[in-house]
Amino acid sequence: MFPIADDNPRINTPTVTWSIIAVCVLVFFWQFSLGQTGGEIAVYQFGMIPARLFGTATLDPALAEIPAWATVFTSMFMHGGWMHLGFNMLFLWIFGDNVEDSMGHVRYLAFYLLCGVAAALAQAINPGSTIPMVGASGAISGVLGAYLLLHPRATVRTIIFLGVFATMMHLPALIVLGLWFVLQLVSAAFSTSGEPGVAFWAHVGGFVAGMALVPLFKKRDVSLFQPARYRAFQMERRRGPWG
Repeated sequence: MFPIADDNPRINTPTVTWSIIAVCVLVFFWQFSLGQTGGEIAVYQFGMIPARLFGTATLDPALAEIPAWATVFTSMFMHGGWMHLGFNMLFLWIFGDNVEDSMGHVRYLAFYLLCGVAAALAQAINPGSTIPMVGASGAISGVLGAYLLLHPRATVRTIIFLGVFATMMHLPALIVLGLWFVLQLVSAAFSTSGEPGVAFWAHVGGFVAGMALVPLFKKRDVSLFQPARYRAFQMERRRGPWG
């Protein structure tokens, strides 16, 4: 199951969402310009390492470019490869604009960063781990959690893979995001915290944080569990009867 778009029209330009995407892309090009060795060093310098964050292990002082607490934030804008970056930015592009609409630009940015912090802390389930965590997926998981509560009935265009075949389906966000969260939760339960790989606990922590924080960050006139809206209806209403 792979979402590629939603039919939920946005109201305002998602300035923060687009800015985050731009920053992540620029940072990745910077990582790429460092070469393989330089890029790996940058991941250890600016990625979130639980053992460094909690002071449970002594790491090479040469890697301490910034304070340990700051890596919780810098790690959100780094990625481990093209696919890592691409999938994360696609999910943010699809779901971020409507969540930003519901909160406003400033509160949305604060919400996004807080979800990223919660995701990093959840991934640090083993405080002695020296494996760096990078990626926006924890913060984006918070956006998905908020979207689920705000627009559970919004239609998400999703590719369903059936062996070697694939088909397009229009599914409610409740099903798409709900199944995604269950998959992350099950994967986290069976993952080994001491091994490198997908940060499933960050996804779980970010998603739960997003659901918990959205009632506090949304605008007062924005309700949870909104009915489905469609881009075609929105476009027709804006044009009016005379085109």
